[in-house]
Amino acid sequence: MPNSRTPTSKSPARTPSQPRSAGPIGPQRPKLKRLRLALILFGLAILALISTVFGMMTAVSSDLPALENEAEYRAARNSLLLADDKRREPIAKLTGNNNRILLDEKDISPALENAVVAIEDQRFYSHGGVDYKGIARALAQDLLRRRAAQGGSTITQQFVKNALSAQGDRSVFQKLRESALAYHLERKWSKEKVLTQYLNSVYFGNGAYGVEAAVRTYFGKAPGPGGDPAATHVEPAEAALLAGMIASPSLYDPVENRDKARARRDQVLERMLEQRMIGQTEYKTALRRALPARGEVRPPTPDSDQPYFSSWLTQQLVDRYRPGVVFGGGLRIKTTLDPELQKAAEQSIARKLDGVGPDSSLVAIENKTGEVKAMVGGQDFGKTPFNLATNGRRQPGSAFKPFTLIAALEKGVSPDATFTSKKKVLRGNFVVNNYEDSYAGVSSLRSATSTSDNSVYAELGLQVGTKRIARLARRMGVRTPVSTNPAMTLGGLEQGLTPLELAYSYSTIANRGVKVSGSLAAQRGGPVGVEKVQGSNMEDANTKVRQRVFSPDVAEQARQLLAGVISDGTGKAASIPEFAAGKTGTTENYGDAWFVGFNDELTVAVWVGYADKLRQMKTEYSGGPVAGGTYPAEIWHDLMTNWIRIRDSRGGGPKKPAPSTVPTTPAPGAPAPEAGVPPAPAAPPAQT
Repeated sequence: MPNSRTPTSKSPARTPSQPRSAGPIGPQRPKLKRLRLALILFGLAILALISTVFGMMTAVSSDLPALENEAEYRAARNSLLLADDKRREPIAKLTGNNNRILLDEKDISPALENAVVAIEDQRFYSHGGVDYKGIARALAQDLLRRRAAQGGSTITQQFVKNALSAQGDRSVFQKLRESALAYHLERKWSKEKVLTQYLNSVYFGNGAYGVEAAVRTYFGKAPGPGGDPAATHVEPAEAALLAGMIASPSLYDPVENRDKARARRDQVLERMLEQRMIGQTEYKTALRRALPARGEVRPPTPDSDQPYFSSWLTQQLVDRYRPGVVFGGGLRIKTTLDPELQKAAEQSIARKLDGVGPDSSLVAIENKTGEVKAMVGGQDFGKTPFNLATNGRRQPGSAFKPFTLIAALEKGVSPDATFTSKKKVLRGNFVVNNYEDSYAGVSSLRSATSTSDNSVYAELGLQVGTKRIARLARRMGVRTPVSTNPAMTLGGLEQGLTPLELAYSYSTIANRGVKVSGSLAAQRGGPVGVEKVQGSNMEDANTKVRQRVFSPDVAEQARQLLAGVISDGTGKAASIPEFAAGKTGTTENYGDAWFVGFNDELTVAVWVGYADKLRQMKTEYSGGPVAGGTYPAEIWHDLMTNWIRIRDSRGGGPKKPAPSTVPTTPAPGAPAPEAGVPPAPAAPPAQT
């Protein structure tokens, strides 16, 4: 064989003046060496990684529990919700095992299994516990979007995380450990068993832990005549709704977020169609199915003395931590609930309403901290688990007028500015009438606030601008989208508001233009329900976040104008022997009645109406109609009178709050201060 260096043909001779050719054995040789070295090092790194993972898999295989019976699923330690008093008495025990019913493989509807696989792990039946292709695809999508948008966890990995990891450690080692355990688990269990036990371990929101509890909670299904579990009989539309909720039970909650829940359900149905799990006819039929009505959703009763407050907090905690941590991590959660004030709130409602007529809900918030101190979500959680205080969106009527008032004051409208008070037809044939067709002829803004003059406030609201009012409501703490139609100036909203939203927003007025939220539990900001969360290897404190929404000058004007509602206006029944301000609200045909008011320490929102449907209350108040100045104002008065007694017994008293030393920052979208209004203090960016 000829030498490879011997040319097959003669090359022309190189003259001394010609440079040497930069061929493959010229200056490129160092580059080739570096490339060869890099490839060798890369290969060694891959081998090292494989060895590490293999070693970890071998090391953790001894940690894999048998998990063969219900006892092995029991959470190691219950978590406790503690009251805000000196004794820190438990108000709730959080455990998923009280309501969880474990099923066997044969007990779960194929439609439900298919829906979960379609949306959570479509390669479930082909991977070995860890989907490397799925991880690569998720990583590629994340890099393209420059954010963590895709998940790479398989159903097996999720099960391991749910069932085997009670603590909240999300380190790289923990994730690798979960992958290793998932790999070993699939060599011990069949796919059917993995999927069944995964569905037994999932939290579906509204207290439903495990798929059987979820089917009973959301669809009211009971075991069949032969004792078959409810999960055996699930239709594709129902299966898709539950499967869609797994990723985020609160975001896709059909009670709280119906539009998002429907869109997510339809997405799951589309995935099922694409993967040939259902046909076109089943798909179209399922799309037409209605979501369960709010009143039909029946959560299990929590192990709690205060089930409405506890269920509200539990969902926030699950959103922040994992269900396994919340229900089995042995957490001690210090809440903001004041047991003495809570009892007084329940008694105030019971003294005014006999339980046969209208329902009522109530929220009390401490102004300086934004903490929820009392919450009445209904009369009996066992009969009506729907939380009227946090989810009961009803028309606020004139209780919405303070948003219009503050927007006008921000724009420079004087409290003594005058308006015509008469029947009016405004923009878009918006017909405005006053209560009982009573008009003042000419009225100042001050007087119109006290008497709740619709004619004046409708004109004022259109002058200020409905979009401006809606933005202000958002900055003050309203989360429900506020419509910008002309009727919104008088509280005619498309979706209504909750007592929690109104109490929280009014507390910004009481707090002289500063909104106080928390960093813990309410992740998007909002009223505070948790002070501190403590676990064996964690401690989270709820840092208060203060945002200036409007100037102290505007706030003080609003406080004084709303004080006139109680001193000589529609809210006289709410009068107490110290400073108080607030607003009545009554909707058309007496379907909803409100009083929302505050003193320097506490803001309380009271709603009265029928929970199940919009029903007129024309005779329920001693033969007369229920307006905001009747039962709601009387309940508010009764509670605040008792609060003064409680406060004084603790050594407190009516004090004007000192200026806060905690820096505030303008809320996003807050307008620049008007001329002559002191600017908000300089501050670092708000925490979120």
